[in-house]
Amino acid sequence: MLAAKRRQIIAKLIRQQTSVQVSDLCARLGASPSTIRRDLEHLEQQKVLERTYGGAVLVTADPILKPPPSPSLDPEKERIGAAAAELIGEGETVFVGPGTTTMAVARHLAAKEGVTVVTDALDVASYLTHHSQLPVILTGGQVERQETALLGHVAELTLRELRADRAVLGVGGIHVTEGITGERLSAVRFMRIVIDLMPEVILVADHRKWGRVGPAFLAPLEAIDMIVTDTKAPSAMVWDLSELGIKIIQV
Repeated sequence: MLAAKRRQIIAKLIRQQTSVQVSDLCARLGASPSTIRRDLEHLEQQKVLERTYGGAVLVTADPILKPPPSPSLDPEKERIGAAAAELIGEGETVFVGPGTTTMAVARHLAAKEGVTVVTDALDVASYLTHHSQLPVILTGGQVERQETALLGHVAELTLRELRADRAVLGVGGIHVTEGITGERLSAVRFMRIVIDLMPEVILVADHRKWGRVGPAFLAPLEAIDMIVTDTKAPSAMVWDLSELGIKIIQV
């Protein structure tokens, strides 16, 4: 297929869908990823689209519809995100909380099918809206700018009306004696409700969170079912938490 024809098709698709993925375009157009990326680069120069991680989005004058810029990718958090996303099966509903590591989970969930995502994280909702066809339920509430999340009474009421199979949460710290801690009281209050309501709670945390104590207590270790972390997590702490019955996945 001629490049001009491919680009015409891509431009039409992105106007219809507001976003495209490189992998989908390769399959549809029978072209290699490098060819599709060159097409996207050309269309970006024409102001038709804006390239993003793994694809592109429609250029729009409305900032509400425009997805946030892709953050720099931390290899450890990306591995954790991929491993956590693999735990979510087709037909499940998962709550994804705010944070950089949970955002990595969202990036990998975008490639799955048959998963419903509930979140109070604005960036998670925006990313999945623009980069996937997954159903996304955003809780109501007041915007907490530091967390880029929706919190408060309305968010809590909304959460109590929803059901999910499990929650994936980021935390401020994991400590053997001090338990699970967070950074801000406003966010911790909401996350306590998440932990109380969810049948399974999965923490995603790189080795930097192990042994750290944040300023706000979130939950005892016994409230956590699983932790997905990297191989640099301290082995003694990993052993201690495993002895408490917490499943630890290191990637």
